[in-house]
Amino acid sequence: MKPLAKALLARFGSLTGVMAASLSELKTVAGVGQTVALDLKLAHEAAVRMGREEVAKRTVITSSSQLHAYVRLAMAHESREQFRVLFLDKKNQLIADEIMHQGTVDHAPAYPREILRRALELAASAVILVHNHPSGDPAPSGADISMTREILDAAKALRIAVHDHLVVGRQGVASFKSLGLM
Repeated sequence: MKPLAKALLARFGSLTGVMAASLSELKTVAGVGQTVALDLKLAHEAAVRMGREEVAKRTVITSSSQLHAYVRLAMAHESREQFRVLFLDKKNQLIADEIMHQGTVDHAPAYPREILRRALELAASAVILVHNHPSGDPAPSGADISMTREILDAAKALRIAVHDHLVVGRQGVASFKSLGLM
């Protein structure tokens, strides 16, 4: 097992990289067949679910470091952009964490109408927007900033608070709120 673990770490750079790799990518490593690849994907999904349970038990807004750890685990090593929304109740407890859209290597669409429709369906009082940058750099782009402003304007009309927009990369998490972008 030790040589296989070393080979996986050499190929993917870190344990997180190994866990986030696709089944087909895992099977490119000598000694990794369908069973080992599935076991690794199962372990990754279990870790994400454990992280989600921790988020669900706490007030999300007052635990930013724990929230950042959760979104990094869930998204930092994705090969395609994902746009997720964390839906919160009046007490800022997590109602749902949903992937709203999956995109390409450098773009995931975010539609204010769909985000706010889902918030109304869930009776959410607030949302936290989250998306990843597969490049690894969490710095918000101009498109990220303008799209966030559109969502902020639409949410304001419906009295749904947008607490933050987090951009997740392997190099960390950027918070629009902390950066003064909202």
